[in-house]
Amino acid sequence: MPRTIRLPAVLRDEPQYRLLFGSQVLSVLGDRVTMVALPFAVLATGGGVADVALVSAAQFLPFVVLALPAGVWADRWDRKRILVASDAVRLLCQVVAATLLLTDTAHVGHLAVVAAVYGAADAFFAPAFSGLLPTTVAAPNIQPANALRGLTYSVGSIVGPVVAGLLIAFAGGPGGALLFDAATFAVSIALLVPLRPRVVDAVVSAEDPTATTDHFWTSLREGWGEVRSRSWVLAFLGGFAAYHVIVLPAIFVIGPVLMEEDLDGARSWAIIVACFGIGSVLGDLLVLRWRPTYALRVSAVMLVGASCQAAFIGSGLGTWGIGGLELLAGVCVTGAFTLWETSLGEHIPAAALSRVSSYDYLTSAGMIPLGNVLAGAVSASLGLQTTLVWMTVLGVAASLCVVAVPGVRGLGRDPGIPG
Repeated sequence: MPRTIRLPAVLRDEPQYRLLFGSQVLSVLGDRVTMVALPFAVLATGGGVADVALVSAAQFLPFVVLALPAGVWADRWDRKRILVASDAVRLLCQVVAATLLLTDTAHVGHLAVVAAVYGAADAFFAPAFSGLLPTTVAAPNIQPANALRGLTYSVGSIVGPVVAGLLIAFAGGPGGALLFDAATFAVSIALLVPLRPRVVDAVVSAEDPTATTDHFWTSLREGWGEVRSRSWVLAFLGGFAAYHVIVLPAIFVIGPVLMEEDLDGARSWAIIVACFGIGSVLGDLLVLRWRPTYALRVSAVMLVGASCQAAFIGSGLGTWGIGGLELLAGVCVTGAFTLWETSLGEHIPAAALSRVSSYDYLTSAGMIPLGNVLAGAVSASLGLQTTLVWMTVLGVAASLCVVAVPGVRGLGRDPGIPG
């Protein structure tokens, strides 16, 4: 008899999480399609490399500016409504951009404005989602819930570029691809509307018993208080900042250039990126089943492995050798982030989780442009290989510092254990 495919327990047993997860499966795929389609949309208007960079910056800058305020508001307001509103705004943005492209009336300025509005909506979505997820599952299911969320990103990173290529080639070019993304937001809204998460009581500041989250600056101060009172949170924020500034530019900036100079260019890079994606899927499947007693300790060790990516890229082992190492890096990266997010969900009060998560987003995604600029400048001065060596030394040293923090090594799964 054929074997029956069993859903993971978190999907079988948590109906509210099923809605949240289902809302994101197609939406994440649409996001990955847009990542490929947007640069080609800019080029389709007659823009060049500088214009692609301008539109990309326009989408990213609102996130940097709004990350912390969005975290405060996500802890003050109904998180589900924030997600629905964010999806609705982004749906409208993609419809407008697609219409302009399909009618040949789009200009770079149009796309930059739409991208900025899209980025602002995205800035509100991220911390609200992080705060909402633990309210849709029982405490033992926080890790598998985060692992499944990570799995959607990993699979989307592999499938998204393929779908984008097909849509651009056969469904109206970049405009058709953006319409696909708009449709995924419509599906997301339809699944979010009936969602009924667990109600979370507001947290009152320990520093000022009369203060409540009704005041923006009080809420912001309370969020920072939640961060600074936990050595393990501060350590990981520093470690992730170093990872995004020092290590990731090896992938975003130096890797493609090195492949063009030493290997088969785009073909080699595509294979290496695909191997990383496969490793990410394997890592997600690992943490979906494995529940280490000291999740944050394992996350820190995996961060050390993830911080070796500059060495992997510069190893000179050829396309498949580097790809094999990047597969291992994919396991480490997704494991580190999933277990970190699980630790936040288990140990941070639910009413403050969006604010703490906003610091996470700011010190990770917010650091990427700085790292890319520094990598470009340093590699132009020292050369690619020397820069990769320093990236490895500094990146691994920073991650080892995270491992060395007692609060990181000693944080167990019991929420009562202090950080």
